[in-house]
Amino acid sequence: MKILSALARLCAILAGVLMTAITLVTCASLIGRNTTGATLLGDYELTAVTAGAAVALFMPWCQLRRGNIIVDFFTAKVPERINGQLDRFGALVMAGMMILLAWRTGVGAMNAYSSQTTTMMLGFPEWIAYTSIVPPLCLTGLIALYQAFIGDFEEQAQ
Repeated sequence: MKILSALARLCAILAGVLMTAITLVTCASLIGRNTTGATLLGDYELTAVTAGAAVALFMPWCQLRRGNIIVDFFTAKVPERINGQLDRFGALVMAGMMILLAWRTGVGAMNAYSSQTTTMMLGFPEWIAYTSIVPPLCLTGLIALYQAFIGDFEEQAQ
């Protein structure tokens, strides 16, 4: 689990760096647009691509820290053992969804690469954006599998 935890932490740091960078680019574009009338070409495209990658990069850390929304309306008064089993089942479902998303995103990346599609303003290859989110989705799936079958939720949440 230490390797998965270190990779999740690295992903979260990279996501924070990406979000900081795109925030600075957006600020520069807005300042330029409102002061001199000049804007950065493709700032919306850069924001979309970077935000998508950042969201995917934050997901492993969120799963590791059990930061996903848990609706416990029906299970608030259920014994702890049953809640633990439900948490494990939820982690298994999450693992399945993340692996499915990684697979389909990988297929989308291959299709975008073969058709050489690009963004409209910058001509940025779309396959790069797709490819950038596959590893964090796989990592999230692996962390969820660990939590479903091996991991102790209580020690990870601290």
